[in-house]
Amino acid sequence: MEFIQFNGESENRAQVGIGTLIVFIAMVLVAAIAAGVLVNTAGFLQATAEDTGQESVDQVTERIEVINEHATVGPKGTDGDRSVANLTLTVGLASGADATDLNATTIKYLSEDNVATLTNNTAALNGDPGTDTAFNVTPVEATDSDDSFGVLNSNEDRYELTINAEHIEGNSDGDGLEPSETVQLEITTQSGGTTEVVLTMPDQLAGSEEGDPVPI
Repeated sequence: MEFIQFNGESENRAQVGIGTLIVFIAMVLVAAIAAGVLVNTAGFLQATAEDTGQESVDQVTERIEVINEHATVGPKGTDGDRSVANLTLTVGLASGADATDLNATTIKYLSEDNVATLTNNTAALNGDPGTDTAFNVTPVEATDSDDSFGVLNSNEDRYELTINAEHIEGNSDGDGLEPSETVQLEITTQSGGTTEVVLTMPDQLAGSEEGDPVPI
């Protein structure tokens, strides 16, 4: 029978081998954890980038288009002159836009003297063209084939948005927009798409009667 002898040097080598193995396993575990963190972070960043990209696309494409506009002449003021009482915009979907709810649309109104943020509160206006905080929505006849009031969901849909400039400018008869005055409107949909419109009032309103439409 043969016996295998171990000396101190062999025992030391075995201990070193076990230590190396432990260090190696620890390194593998750390690398695996780090890889998991990197994969999770990459996935989160990708999802965030996709969301941000979609939001950016929506802000460009999810807009409404102003097709035409006109103003309505108001009564004479205390100075005997007439001013613009109301602004009316005919709108539809911009090219490539999805359905847009005018109930969730806002209009920022900025004139030389006043600024206001308007929302759609048509149901509470009782026929009034608007207030200093609300605009009115009226469907253009024979364009809303599915009777989805207030929602632009077809390229054929047309609505008129009416802004009461008298209420915003002074809240009384004759306090509307003066001839040649400029108004900037920013129409923002629920998706964040913005349409900017700059309107300039007629140079003069002499000869016009209350309620007359005038081009702007």
